[in-house]
Amino acid sequence: MKFFEPSAGRRRDRPRRLRLRSQVLLLQSAVVAVTLATVFGTYAYTNNHRLIREYQLRALAVARTVASEPTVRAGAARFSAANASGGGAAHTPPRDLATQEVRTTAEAARKRTGSLFVVVTDDRGFRLAHPEVAQLGRMVSTDPSRALSGHEVLARDHAHLGDEVVAKVPVYAPGSTTVVVGEANAGVAVSDVHAQLVRVLLGGLGGLVLALLLGIGASALLARRWKRLTFGLEPEELAGLVQEQEAVLHGIGEGVLAVDSGGTVTVINEEARRLLRTDAVPGQRIESLGLTPRVREAAGTPSDGPVMAAVGERALVLSSRSVDRDGRDLGTLLTVQDRTDVESLTRQLDAVQAMSAALRAQRHEFANRLHVISGLVHGGYSAEATDYIDALLGTGPLGSDPPGLDTVQDSSVRAFLAAKAAQARERGVTLVIGEATWAEAPVAAPVDVTTVLGNLVDNAIDAAQDGARDPRRVEVELMTEETTLLITVADTGDGVSDVRRDGRDVFLEGVSTKNHSAVLGGRGIGLALARQIARARGGDVYLAEPGGPPAGGGCRAEPGRPPAGDEYPAGPGGSPAGDDAAGPRRVSGGAVFVARLPGAMEDDR
Repeated sequence: MKFFEPSAGRRRDRPRRLRLRSQVLLLQSAVVAVTLATVFGTYAYTNNHRLIREYQLRALAVARTVASEPTVRAGAARFSAANASGGGAAHTPPRDLATQEVRTTAEAARKRTGSLFVVVTDDRGFRLAHPEVAQLGRMVSTDPSRALSGHEVLARDHAHLGDEVVAKVPVYAPGSTTVVVGEANAGVAVSDVHAQLVRVLLGGLGGLVLALLLGIGASALLARRWKRLTFGLEPEELAGLVQEQEAVLHGIGEGVLAVDSGGTVTVINEEARRLLRTDAVPGQRIESLGLTPRVREAAGTPSDGPVMAAVGERALVLSSRSVDRDGRDLGTLLTVQDRTDVESLTRQLDAVQAMSAALRAQRHEFANRLHVISGLVHGGYSAEATDYIDALLGTGPLGSDPPGLDTVQDSSVRAFLAAKAAQARERGVTLVIGEATWAEAPVAAPVDVTTVLGNLVDNAIDAAQDGARDPRRVEVELMTEETTLLITVADTGDGVSDVRRDGRDVFLEGVSTKNHSAVLGGRGIGLALARQIARARGGDVYLAEPGGPPAGGGCRAEPGRPPAGDEYPAGPGGSPAGDDAAGPRRVSGGAVFVARLPGAMEDDR
């Protein structure tokens, strides 16, 4: 499949010559004509030999008939016996030989069969019968030795009557099958053979012309189909398109995958193979490439805009459009762009923006606090000013850090969680650190960790903000097991909807309860990307608890106390749901996601 238009300039600058369609038509017509001429020549040659053989056998039958006549055998025996005494045919006047029964029988046979001649000779080759009286008594013009030796002869000779097809048979003495007393010759003019050949060939010429017309018609149809298949392009234009396509496909930084209307791959470049993790080659079916369902759907169905997809640990942007030429559907063209680095930078930028927004808010609050301190100092309230300053020293630059953040030793993760906590506060959500959190070792894969953790926390903040429970909270727990990092994120939202409570559909690409149009490429990529990153490291991300909305439409808990009732359903033994060895979870009711990332932490041993 070609997706590039030929250069208009190349069309104008090309010297005038026969178009490819005309060349194909003329070439095919010439091939058909030469083939038919060869067949016709072979047919004529074969029929010529067949007719010669047929007329030779006909002459042989006539000669045998004449040679077996009793009058001929008796007359030939009599003249052969007279040769010994000098009174044979050679010494008999032609007019006397013309009245002999031998000649009368031979002439009757010649006229009856339409032969050119019927000749009978004695045992020395002198003519006893001949159509021309003047030739009687003379030696035959061709060698009679083989027939006189008892052999039948089929030949094509040139005699005084012209070119002839002749048969010669021995004439035996009466009552004998071994004593040869003469020969009988019968012949047909070669011109008669040729006349019959012409009639045969004329009969086949109609079929030849019909075959030629059919061949030319088929060539015209072939040329027309060739033009349709090549879209009317000339060979040099096709060569130019191939060069341009190779340069474009392998020179751009995007993946290109073309699929025809039947679902067969027609074009794919190396970048597409790398990004889509496939060894596809043109000619394969799209179903056999091992693509993810989202990529396969995009490759088969044109989309109105870009679509996000996760392949392995990469976040890809897919754009597909239909391709047609002259009203013909040529298939779908899919372009693939790698957005992994952009997604990572975007997440880091989100964290920086969150910290920046928190800092701007704190700047105003800090100015207000300075005014309070100034007023206390100028008013002589030194003790009160000291207490106020001590209280302020308990908060960080972004406000109060989540309790338990000091159990995370990695600075990047701590800063990330602090920024997320500030971002959550701006949205009316409290982010807390789970009591089981303990991560002393530095992070070995900060990008993977922040990508997985960020997606889970962002989803939890959205769920808690939109949920019916109050207060709105998100809990994060980080635990390490040698170099494996375990992440648990819970929220007080309304849980995962009923259609996704099996814990699988929520991780499919494109599945999201949020507004898709608000994000370029659509939503539903975060959880799929997080799971693929975890699985690429040998781990996984799964939905531990689907959660659900409160039965009473929501409740409010007192600050510092775990909410009761439907928001925190009791587990076995009366403890809050989700209790484990590390103590009761302070946040529950909504969805709980767990991620396992092997090799994400450095070995601190």
